[in-house]
Amino acid sequence: MAISDTPADVQHQPDASTQSELEREVARRRTFAIISHPDAGKTTLTEKLLLYAGAIELAGAVRGRKARRHATSDWMALEQERGISMTSAALEFELQGRRMALIDTPGHKDFSEDTYRALIASDSVVMVIDAAKGVEEQTRKLFEVSRRHRLPILTFVNKLDHPSRDPMELLDDLEKTLGIHAAPVNWPIGSADTFRGVYDIFGKRLLLYERESQGQYRAPVDVATLDDPEARELIGENLHAHLVESLDVIRAAGTPFDAAGYLAGRQTPVFFGSAMTNFGLEPFLRTLVELAPHPHARPSDAGIVEPTDERFTGFVFKIQANMDPRHRDRVAFVRVCSGKFTKDMSVSNSRAGKVLRATRAYRFFGRDRETISEAYAGDIIGLVNPGQFAIGDTVHTGAPLRFLDIPRFPAEHFGRLRLQDTRYKQFDEGLKQLEEEGLMQVFYVESGRREPIVGVVGALQFDVIVSRLRTEYGVEIQIDPTQYTVARWVADPAQPIPSLGGQTVLAADRQERRVLLFGSEWELQYFERQHPAVALLAESPVA
Repeated sequence: MAISDTPADVQHQPDASTQSELEREVARRRTFAIISHPDAGKTTLTEKLLLYAGAIELAGAVRGRKARRHATSDWMALEQERGISMTSAALEFELQGRRMALIDTPGHKDFSEDTYRALIASDSVVMVIDAAKGVEEQTRKLFEVSRRHRLPILTFVNKLDHPSRDPMELLDDLEKTLGIHAAPVNWPIGSADTFRGVYDIFGKRLLLYERESQGQYRAPVDVATLDDPEARELIGENLHAHLVESLDVIRAAGTPFDAAGYLAGRQTPVFFGSAMTNFGLEPFLRTLVELAPHPHARPSDAGIVEPTDERFTGFVFKIQANMDPRHRDRVAFVRVCSGKFTKDMSVSNSRAGKVLRATRAYRFFGRDRETISEAYAGDIIGLVNPGQFAIGDTVHTGAPLRFLDIPRFPAEHFGRLRLQDTRYKQFDEGLKQLEEEGLMQVFYVESGRREPIVGVVGALQFDVIVSRLRTEYGVEIQIDPTQYTVARWVADPAQPIPSLGGQTVLAADRQERRVLLFGSEWELQYFERQHPAVALLAESPVA
């Protein structure tokens, strides 16, 4: 099956003339996230996607020449200073007739819980793998979250312009490490200095590339057949023979690409290339546009909500304070799940039971924003949040409903906050707002000192907390390391807590739910063996 044939086969879209405006708009939307281990090339791939979409004129990696700009998706001062992504940004743009919404997830090893929530707001995932390293730790974590939420995954094996592992080894690594079938859609021709391009397995053609200005512009490409004498001479006899041999092995023993298998999460189509030099990008992006699913139905307490339902629904997956320091605003990022949003419409917040008028709604492109008058299922919109929204809130028109709660993911690092001045009011306000954003989880130990304990997914978030409290709230704090490494909520509010030993302490979160903080995984396991009647939860219980 040719790649160009996939949209009709996969999406089963009716003829455009028979569709309503809502159906047409939903059908052309693609909402996806990019996941990777640090330094696998996620930021570069993001910018090249925008380059090929015409959304930016010049691509420049975060690191590199001083004249290059910061990554388009990096808006926080600390991100620009360190050259990494630490918060999830929304980028919306047009590509080949589709409305693309890219939820850019932080790729740094010390990412935040924000990274996980970005996946819940997506309909599919692009997974970037370093061709020299294969599947790495953070990739595995993000893959597991993606799989739990049944998100189809496209894989881009990056950095073929550097020394790389054998492509067959990389496919085997994907299958053994992640437990998913890997179906190659194209195949690399050489690697490092001998990397010449890719072979399109379905189109049965060679795509040969020329290096162009360090990948700042779209790469010129020559198309040839496998038997073309000139192409054979260009890539060399050895590379040509190795390519033919590899293709024979793939046909005999490889996983054949199956669009239904991809959408069901049974297999991941694999592309090889180099985001830095733009080799192999065009076939990958074309497939992303054509094959990635349009917005899907989502369960609620009132039943399944289809994206083409007439009523507007959505949920808040991210809250960001002070994106514009001049206005000190708070923005709630809403994933639209169904219907059509229009400016000034009245929407209900199911948790608060309040009706709000959406007078200011935005579309984002990194730090930049523009006011919008309408949006459809699959879009990411920003609503100015005067303290009315919390993460997980459902917004809707019509009869009450509520989408499933967004889980809080377990913290892995813990620190004690010490206020260095007397600005207690600003400290409390900043702490509350940063916790509302999901940046951290705050615990208060029931005995001893009352300085809060903060738990974060990645240790870099401690630096973010210190930086943002200083720059946004004028508060100086110090975060001291603690002995705690694991937090578990007590499932039953009425459950008596046995006497605690070792470094384990009883604490409470902001909702007064009881939490046990353990000094090690061993202490947690020992407690569970000794007290099997005390049910513990890795994620906070639903309020």
